[in-house]
Amino acid sequence: MSRSFKLSARGDNYDAAVVTDVGTVRVNNEDACVLWGDGKGEVLVAVADGIGGYEGGEIASRLAVEITLESYRDAPASWGPARRLLRAVQRANIEIRNRALVVPELSRMGTTLTAAVISNGTLFAAHVGDCRLYIVRQSKLTQLSRDHTVVADWIRAGIVRREFAANHPQRSVLSRAIGQELIVAIDRITMPLKSDDVVLICSDGLYSVISEEELKEISARSPVEAACETLIDEANRRGTADNLTVAIVRFFGDTPHLPGGPFERVRSWFCALTGIGRR
Repeated sequence: MSRSFKLSARGDNYDAAVVTDVGTVRVNNEDACVLWGDGKGEVLVAVADGIGGYEGGEIASRLAVEITLESYRDAPASWGPARRLLRAVQRANIEIRNRALVVPELSRMGTTLTAAVISNGTLFAAHVGDCRLYIVRQSKLTQLSRDHTVVADWIRAGIVRREFAANHPQRSVLSRAIGQELIVAIDRITMPLKSDDVVLICSDGLYSVISEEELKEISARSPVEAACETLIDEANRRGTADNLTVAIVRFFGDTPHLPGGPFERVRSWFCALTGIGRR
C-alpha cells in the first residue's frame, strides 16, 4: 500500500482535494477518504478514522466512505442532497454493523465518519465521531462539527473545563461511532456558502498537532492540492502519532436564496455556527 493517497476534483464553482497519510508511527492507515465531483456544481467528500487498536478499523473506515459515496450517487436526485447524504451514512452504519455481527474477527470494528456535499451553493454535512468539519470565511475559522468523545461530552455538560481536555486520558475515547450500534445518532449540518469560503475536513491525527490558526492560514492557500500536502507534511514533521487525513474544498460560486424566507436562513446559519438547534 502506498504511503499517501491523494484525490482532486474541479467543477464550475469549486476546487477540491483530499490527502490521507499513514503518518510517522503507524504501520497501516486506518483513515480513509473519498472525493467525487460531477464536474459542474456538486461535490462530495468524506473522511473516516477507524477505531484504533480494534480489529477491522481499517476495513470499517474504508467501507464507511465507499458505501456513503455509492449510496449517495445511487439515491434519487429528487430526495435532495440532505436526505441523500443522511440515508447514505445510515446505510454505511448498518452495513458495517452487519459485517461486524457475522465476522467474529471484526466484531469490535467501528469508525468515525464526516461527509459533506456542496450542491447549489449550499453545504450539507453528516457527522459521527471526532473528525472535524471547519469553514474558513473572511479570514475566520469556525468548527461546524461537534466532537463525539467522552471528554467533549463532559465539557458540554460542564463536568470538565475545556483547558483540561487536551491532556485528559480519555480525550480520544469516542462516545459515538459508525458500526457500534444498529442505529447511530447523526449530526446534520446545513449552511449556505459564500464565494471564497473554504470547507475543511480532517482527522484527529492532523488537528491534534496543527493549531486552528495554522489550519486557517494554510487551508486558505491556493491551489487546494498544495494546501493539503503542506498540512500533511507539517503534521508529519511534528511527529503526529496517528494516521492523518485532510480534505479541502474551495467554493467560488454565487450563493442562492434558501427556501423558507429570511427567518429560516438566519436559523440555518445560527445552527451551523453554534450547534444549537441542530437535529
